[in-house]
Amino acid sequence: MLISSEDRLARARTVLERRHVTPADLLSAEISASWTRCLEHGLDPENPPPPRRIEAPALRRARDAAGAMRPLVLAEMENLYHQIAGSNFMIAFALADGLLLDTIADTSFNTTADTTRIQPGCLWSELGCGTNALGSVAATQRPMTIHGGEHFFRRYGQLTCTAAPVFGPDGALAGVLDASSDCQSRQQHTRALVSMAATQIENGLFRDFHRKDIVVAFHNRAEYLHTLSAGLMAFDPSGVILGANPQARLFLQGLPAIPGRRFEGVFRMAFSAFIEAGRHDPRMRLQDRVGSVFVAHLETLRAAPVALAKPVAPPKPVAVDGFVAADPVVATAMRQVEAAARRGLPILIRGETGTGKEQLARHAHAASGRTGAFVPVNCAALPESLVEAELFGHAEGAFTGARRGGAAGLVVQAHGGTLFLDEIGDMPLALQAVLLRLLDDWMVRPVGGGATRRVEVLLVAATNADLAQEVAKGRFRADLYYRLDTIEALLPPLRARTDFDAILRHLLAVISPEAAIEPAAIDRLAAHSWPGNIRELRNALTRLTLIDSGRPVGPSAVESLLGAGSPAGPREVTLRDETTARILKAHRETEGNLSAAARRLGVSRNRVYRALASQGRKSQ
Repeated sequence: MLISSEDRLARARTVLERRHVTPADLLSAEISASWTRCLEHGLDPENPPPPRRIEAPALRRARDAAGAMRPLVLAEMENLYHQIAGSNFMIAFALADGLLLDTIADTSFNTTADTTRIQPGCLWSELGCGTNALGSVAATQRPMTIHGGEHFFRRYGQLTCTAAPVFGPDGALAGVLDASSDCQSRQQHTRALVSMAATQIENGLFRDFHRKDIVVAFHNRAEYLHTLSAGLMAFDPSGVILGANPQARLFLQGLPAIPGRRFEGVFRMAFSAFIEAGRHDPRMRLQDRVGSVFVAHLETLRAAPVALAKPVAPPKPVAVDGFVAADPVVATAMRQVEAAARRGLPILIRGETGTGKEQLARHAHAASGRTGAFVPVNCAALPESLVEAELFGHAEGAFTGARRGGAAGLVVQAHGGTLFLDEIGDMPLALQAVLLRLLDDWMVRPVGGGATRRVEVLLVAATNADLAQEVAKGRFRADLYYRLDTIEALLPPLRARTDFDAILRHLLAVISPEAAIEPAAIDRLAAHSWPGNIRELRNALTRLTLIDSGRPVGPSAVESLLGAGSPAGPREVTLRDETTARILKAHRETEGNLSAAARRLGVSRNRVYRALASQGRKSQ
């Protein structure tokens, strides 16, 4: 007896509904619609098709074709991973066709899911893998959470997956960002975090696409001007609209904020007057044609039709001497700060003590092309009673101990250059208010009188604290955090970097160019946890070169320094295993090419060989 297609669909839906964790009448409309699409495509919930994946060369081509999008995506994946790491999560990004481009995962995630199906190169379209966050979001172009039995195929029923679409500057779907965990780790805030990361990528794509155009950011509240909720619009030199991000279109509903229309058709101001006002004050009041008032920031004048009042020197070649960046996460951070520095955007660098935050800040200064000074300020060391005088300067006799003739202050010293606010997370709340006042208008008012002047600086801040958590705990001002958090660059700890060999050899060459080190000694050093990061490693290498300067550094010398009784503990072994796993993965993706794998990770060929050898010993 032949079964009609209607009966087959009904039986398959019954299977799905019986397996689902909630009653069928509580099934969401979006899940029901996804099941229907899968059933109509001919998928059988009891017989999943074999997983599909592309070969390594095709994956490399897809990654290359992603262009400027991939560094932005990797940076946001890393940010998102650090926000929810330790809770059995995987962060993934797929292209619009479902091709999984990159993943970052907790090691515990490997015990939750069949990771052979959740790896770069796998295809996760809805019509191939059934209802799943990556594929279903690509199909609907709307954020979704797929929990447990809502997945079309049972083999994914132990996962909760939340994903959000990422749209390109042209409005077309560019990809999907996903955070997956086991069902027990379901977190209500994950959807918001994923959506925020997706918006950050979209805004980065918008700015990159319009990097040669005039870009304006605006918001109806000044404190949110440099946040993800700001509207972005791009114009050509004559004032024709070239693009607007979704938030800009939301702010300007009912107005012709579309490509091809003019600035004056949306705002009550001539474009030439707007540009001229922006030369003197990049932040200004802007009113649209229906009366809504915004605070606007002119992000770039590079394409403006009239020469700048103050010529800007062309960017200098970016200097990377002394800063090893073979690790993909660090390389992404460098590209982020370079792009932000050239546009004059505030930069926040986050990382543990000793990871190289000041070096990255100096790199941003070099990339900006500014001719002024790089002025570092240790926020934790500023005396609370004298902070205004230190930052803004003071007149003679303004207070007891004031310098004869007064002082210009650190901010004025940074005019035309870079102001680096180190350890900003340790700044007392009272001092945060002082700094916030400066960031409002960049007007410097010396203590005790004197002429007020405007300064123009690149602002770079650094901290080892999670400022979002500090805001939640009431220890850091939310309005100051939003001003600083335009671009956040993360520097991983030394124990998590893939370029340990390169860092070690660079430091050794600087400390003692004639010194040599044995591979076994490098292995022992790599197994150490390095709580002081690169700074601690530099000190250790300095001491090692003094133990026996006439011979290569060997493992016995390292044991003597680090303590023979304190071999790598459980955490160190885990980190070493993670590094080995990354090396093995690169070796597979480069089709067994040792040299290519070493170049990709920034390690020596010997390091790749040792990882392969150690894996071989474990499998025996």
